Amino acid sequence: MAAAAVGAVVLAPMVGLVPAHAVVTDGEIFVSELHYDNDGTDAGEAVEVQAPVGTDLTGWQIVLYNGNGGTPYDTKTLSGTVPASGAVVQNYASNGIQNGSPDGVALVDAAGAVVEFLTYEGAFAAVGGPADGRTGTDIGVSEASGTPTGQSLQKIDGAWTGPAASSFGTLNGSGGSGEPEDTCGDPEADVALVSDIQGSGATFDPACSGEQTVEAVVTAVTPGLNGFYVQEEAADSDGDDASSEGIFVFSRSVPADVEVGQLVRVTGTVGEYTTSGSSQTQLATPTVEVLGDAEDIAPTGVTFPVETTAALERYEGMLVELTDTLVISEYFNYDRFGEVVLGKPLEGQDRLHTPTAVVDPGPEAVALLAEYDRRTITLDDAVSAQNPSTVPHPGNGEPFSAENTFRGGDTVTGVQGVIDNTHGLYRLQPTAYGEYVAANPRPEEAPEVDGRVRVASFNVLNYFLTLDQGEAVCGPGQNVDCRGANTAEELERQREKTVAAIGELDAHVVGLMEMENTPGVEPAADLVAGLNELLGKGTYDFIDTGVVGTDAIRLGFLYQPGEVQPVGDFAVLDSSVDPAFDDTKNRPMLTQTFREIGTGEVFTVSVNHLKSKGSACTGDPDTGDGQGNCNLTRTAAAEAIAEFLAGDPTGSGDPDHLVIGDLNSYDHEDPIRALEAAGYTDLVKRFGGEEAYGYVFDGMVGYLDHALATESLTAQVTGAAEWHINADEPDILDYNLDFGRPADYWTGDAYRSSDHDPVLVGLDLSGKPGSRTDHSYEQGRPAHAGR
Repeated sequence: MAAAAVGAVVLAPMVGLVPAHAVVTDGEIFVSELHYDNDGTDAGEAVEVQAPVGTDLTGWQIVLYNGNGGTPYDTKTLSGTVPASGAVVQNYASNGIQNGSPDGVALVDAAGAVVEFLTYEGAFAAVGGPADGRTGTDIGVSEASGTPTGQSLQKIDGAWTGPAASSFGTLNGSGGSGEPEDTCGDPEADVALVSDIQGSGATFDPACSGEQTVEAVVTAVTPGLNGFYVQEEAADSDGDDASSEGIFVFSRSVPADVEVGQLVRVTGTVGEYTTSGSSQTQLATPTVEVLGDAEDIAPTGVTFPVETTAALERYEGMLVELTDTLVISEYFNYDRFGEVVLGKPLEGQDRLHTPTAVVDPGPEAVALLAEYDRRTITLDDAVSAQNPSTVPHPGNGEPFSAENTFRGGDTVTGVQGVIDNTHGLYRLQPTAYGEYVAANPRPEEAPEVDGRVRVASFNVLNYFLTLDQGEAVCGPGQNVDCRGANTAEELERQREKTVAAIGELDAHVVGLMEMENTPGVEPAADLVAGLNELLGKGTYDFIDTGVVGTDAIRLGFLYQPGEVQPVGDFAVLDSSVDPAFDDTKNRPMLTQTFREIGTGEVFTVSVNHLKSKGSACTGDPDTGDGQGNCNLTRTAAAEAIAEFLAGDPTGSGDPDHLVIGDLNSYDHEDPIRALEAAGYTDLVKRFGGEEAYGYVFDGMVGYLDHALATESLTAQVTGAAEWHINADEPDILDYNLDFGRPADYWTGDAYRSSDHDPVLVGLDLSGKPGSRTDHSYEQGRPAHAGR
């Protein structure tokens, strides 16, 4: 593909990679190649469809069927027209196609008619989907777990054969001979074009296997990746938009005279570098000759959303510019690998939102997640080593530091670099950084929520006083692994940040999650000591619960005794109270009633931490609707919470209840719907709107930390908001000193004190019907009373 002026190329339907539809003669469109299993992790899995050049296959589908039960498990809808190669390829993620015994694939036209239903490693009848009731045709050849990567099954002259070297994106055979062409580009030339080697498929053109020589321009020198990139000059273009014109040259020692902008002659062995499902074409064991200076290669403009993630294959190894304004969306791997994820939000939005935070679970959430895949790309640091001592700022390219930091939601426009396909992702190895805008500045103060009484919810991210030094000495039985700080220095850093955050919240009641749950260890007491040292003696106290439940972590309460007093004993919801609340998965809920000093008004707060989405729950798996694992477990717990609180477990006689904590559920999910159905109001949404957030996962924002109020209390709420001090901050700024992280990234402020943003709620308790102003009501036990 010829290099174009920056911004000139907009990704259109993926020619050569995304199949497309038209009226054709029966038998002219068929599945022509398949790869589903190889030695080790399955890589390069794909289905190829052969069709007449120019055929529009928009609306056609490839439906994968599970031979165990006969049901469909994946559907890809195709679009675009068939390129000059006559073959189009649908690529799949690593292990995306099942390994047979048996399984199958159906090719379905735009009208919904099944053109072919093929099976491998045996025949079976389809149950459901477009091929329902139809028995598949076994192709008669198969791949075993020992099949080498880079091979496939192919239909040649009407018969399936293989495994053999894959030829995805090109016709199988030459003129029906059943043998691939044995030339790479011009048979008279001793130099191949890069685009000939790359071909229009997911891997190199088989005709170009072995040793090849190219003459091309150096676009990036990347010793951190053990090599450099070259791209053919515009005059050498093959005119095929589906074939990349760039390639990686793998060399552990890059010749000193190889520089960007030089024309070089490279002879090396053509191959694929496969990692975690990715496959990148390269020239290995090269000999390199510098021929002189060349005209600059202009970066090709790439615009999002792409048609499919695989659409970026056409740019593999090429110099490009990401012309959109993209949002820094994910930075989980920034400290370890120097990676951030850039994304293009939907029109009218400034972030990518977790689907079930903005739409209901099911097809709409699944479709939105698929849409995001077309809108993101990983910006790398051109270094393959883990835990680098320095990492570049993703906006300006300068070394990251506490003074040169960034936040999620900041934007980057016009970054240039080379597209590579490694470690499971298409990514950009930068050569020039673009325009950076700090679009999401740090909030300097906690949000204003008004109210005479303020209640906060804060997940303090494994606040353990017992150091995690590899011994299983934590938990109620002192027989489980510890979490949190590994050294005394880390603990002091963690403590300072956590105390700073709680102190600046200035909440009268603070519900805490993820505190150590070991006999004789009182994380809440330690935090109170730090707060009182910071704010003044007696500013905070804590509810002394001791060990609660069987988990390594527990919940807790801090409070300001000058503003509120606990009334009566705390109550615990666990499996012994209601079997529907599974405390082997959810942490037991703590409930405490408080009285506002001065008015005598009482209110009850319940702090929670439900089972996480990533955990395994037997009989309660991820159903694929966007709610993750253990959704039934969390929903049953939510229903139990509502029933438990309706029974007034603390004996307050007052209906003003506030449910807070990490419910591990986004606001459109079943657990939150269950609490809303029980009469609770989602205060974060009420005051923050549909796009409120307090947590970042996989490049998407939403909120797992909630504040839900009963009807009587809702009328007395003056405000609710998340304080965005954590979710938007890269974790390279937290207390950890793992893997040689420089100590000076850390500062003793509230930023990145956890991975969850705290939630703050304001209350003006009014004494309306349902509120108790009767001062004869029991004053309650001391703050440290046991259960």
